[in-house]
Amino acid sequence: MTTAREAILARLGTPGGDPAAEYAALRRAYLRQHHPDTDRVSLFAERVADYRAIVHAVSEHELPHVLPRALREGRYVVPDGLPPAWTAGIEPARRATEHTDLTTVAGVVTGCAAAIAETGTLVLDHGPGQGRRALTLVPDHHLVVVPAARITADVPEALTRLDPTRPLTFISGPSATSDIELTRVEGVHGPRTLKVFLI
Repeated sequence: MTTAREAILARLGTPGGDPAAEYAALRRAYLRQHHPDTDRVSLFAERVADYRAIVHAVSEHELPHVLPRALREGRYVVPDGLPPAWTAGIEPARRATEHTDLTTVAGVVTGCAAAIAETGTLVLDHGPGQGRRALTLVPDHHLVVVPAARITADVPEALTRLDPTRPLTFISGPSATSDIELTRVEGVHGPRTLKVFLI
């Protein structure tokens, strides 16, 4: 019987071998869903709220009216590609572009590439409607619109929907740390407040 070590060493010594093809051909029986029969939207709302995010369940029709009321004073970055209907209620004077000095804005409104019910995590790939990575790290207030169709059961399912060549940001609640004397401090390396609007 060949050990795993011997098999690997044998492949390395095979001239013309294609390790990438051999790796792709391996069969793995990973569990793809931990909660196949659970209401994903409810589970995601519960888990993301556990991280001290503020969760609002709204219809797409209500969103243009609800979103502006969630803004604080100041201007908000609205990245290119965000559906105009979602932000129709935000006055032009309250909007900032993606290239605005981020230290001068109150927050950002984005969409997401995926959301993970099991972990209460938002995933941004910084495509249309999500803006560059700095938008989600510098402003103090992050509002994220999450259509129910973007919510996956768990991490393996989310990964099948994502492009691994894109810059991915995983967000589980507002930025926080307990490094100093185990005292929770929010807003250390990202937004202090995270609001999630579930459509």
